[in-house]
Amino acid sequence: MSDEPGTPDTSAGSTGGAPSGPRPEPLRFFGTSWVDHDHGYALRRVGVAAGSLAAAVISCLILRLAYEGLQLADTGTFVTVLVVAMFAICSALAFRTTWDGFGKRPDPDRQASLRGLLAIGFVGSLLAYFFRALIEAPGERLHRTEFETAVQEHERRTTRRTGNPSKKKRKR
Repeated sequence: MSDEPGTPDTSAGSTGGAPSGPRPEPLRFFGTSWVDHDHGYALRRVGVAAGSLAAAVISCLILRLAYEGLQLADTGTFVTVLVVAMFAICSALAFRTTWDGFGKRPDPDRQASLRGLLAIGFVGSLLAYFFRALIEAPGERLHRTEFETAVQEHERRTTRRTGNPSKKKRKR
């Protein structure tokens, strides 16, 4: 497959018997089952939703243990409020960033700069995955739009005219 999503690999080593035209880009946990909603698509969506919700709950329990550790260490109110605010703000930003990433391709430089924030706010990313899996496969709308556009462009490029235009009868 070429670097552009939804475009076929036309390199010298590609097989001649492969179907021509763009191929769908696989999604994490779904492969290409999102195209026709087959091969266990519904079960995969339920599994992704349940798995991300379970991971978010377990993560919150671990954060609760960390909070209790801060209380036992008697670090003071300022540090406790600072840590709780940091996780809350980072989770909200991670949720929004992850949610927006399902609708448009994220900028790689921005993603690299937000890597630390997304790591701290992992609960928000897990919740975004959960809520999106209730609607569709996370990222499906973006991939479907890109795939349908690639199919339309491929059909437009490969549609051939019939007949020789130079032999066309002229209107008088």
